[in-house]
Amino acid sequence: MPQQRIIAHFDLDTFFVSVERLNDPSLVGKPVIVGGTKERGVVSTCSYETRAFGVHSGMPMAQAMKLCPHAIVMQGTRGDYSRYSRWVTEIIAAKAPLFEKASIDEFYIDLTGMDRFFDPVQWTVDLRQEIIDATQLPISFAIASNKLVAKIATDLAKPNNYIVVPFGKEKEFLAPLKVNKIPGVGEQAFHTLLDLGIETIGDLQNCNPVMLEQQLGKHGRDLWNRGQGMSISVVNSYHESKSISSENTFHQNISSIDELEAEIVRLTEKIAHELRQENKMAGCVAVKIRYPDFETQQRQATIPYTFYDDELIHNAKTLFHQLYKKGKPVRLLGVRLSELTDEAAQTNLFQDVSKKNELYKAIDEVKDRFGKELITKARIAGRREEKEGLDDAS
Repeated sequence: MPQQRIIAHFDLDTFFVSVERLNDPSLVGKPVIVGGTKERGVVSTCSYETRAFGVHSGMPMAQAMKLCPHAIVMQGTRGDYSRYSRWVTEIIAAKAPLFEKASIDEFYIDLTGMDRFFDPVQWTVDLRQEIIDATQLPISFAIASNKLVAKIATDLAKPNNYIVVPFGKEKEFLAPLKVNKIPGVGEQAFHTLLDLGIETIGDLQNCNPVMLEQQLGKHGRDLWNRGQGMSISVVNSYHESKSISSENTFHQNISSIDELEAEIVRLTEKIAHELRQENKMAGCVAVKIRYPDFETQQRQATIPYTFYDDELIHNAKTLFHQLYKKGKPVRLLGVRLSELTDEAAQTNLFQDVSKKNELYKAIDEVKDRFGKELITKARIAGRREEKEGLDDAS
């Protein structure tokens, strides 16, 4: 008989708002929105005082301001969010046997088998309290038999509380909830299900899965399984997908600063594209230089989580100039992105990034269709013929 899984899901409550309130305690108890400007952009997150007016994440800012015109709008301090996220990650990493950082403010911990040594619930309660005591951030969690049920339960535990779903009671726990509480059921899918007479997860549980497949296609069966509280998704170790890197060994050693900078740009653009393709953000940039005598040096820096070329290139070039021994020929250059986390779309919260995201999306689509080398920085394009002799060692 397979071992009973024990999965804990942690979620920092209204994370960006909570950080802003730590920076400015006068915001406590007031309606706060973190997102774009009042005229444009979307709501990233909002305080519970704002949610009482019907405002929610992903809502256009213009609509949010109509619902709650007295809300305080914050543009977001990305560096602080990254710093607090790393702090929480370090606390969890020091204690958890296996954990996954699902996003900047969300974590899964696999405690399967640990009940032989301690009470998993009390262990998780103690870990939550340690996070609160250290960071002063509110955080909620749920424990269940799989990631799906734990995530749904955490939403119900908020604000700043926890829920334990007893093993074998998953269907019973889910049944009274609206069907759009299932992750992945958006507004359009919700209305489709309502048209089928499916309002609650209990209604979904009682459906014929064959009918769902006929009505919803291949996703119908998967949705039915989720409604039963079934999920085989595993907790992926945070350390498994640590980095994306690329490096080039030159046919001839290069001493020109312009050429070396251009290569830093090319390498960074390449791996930034891969980062976006995997829907991840990076929190650390590293540069490696190898000289003709095979002396190799590396330097890295933590950065606010991002997947934007311009931000990553700026940091990579800064590291290069800090590391490079001026005038010395270079045999190899490399750039690495690490501290990867999912939910790259979270960068949508900040001012004017929706247009920026659309630009990068369009560029990536062209690269995917016609080749990654088609669109590149102008300074590199002017040197394309010289670049053809480079070996890509990544």
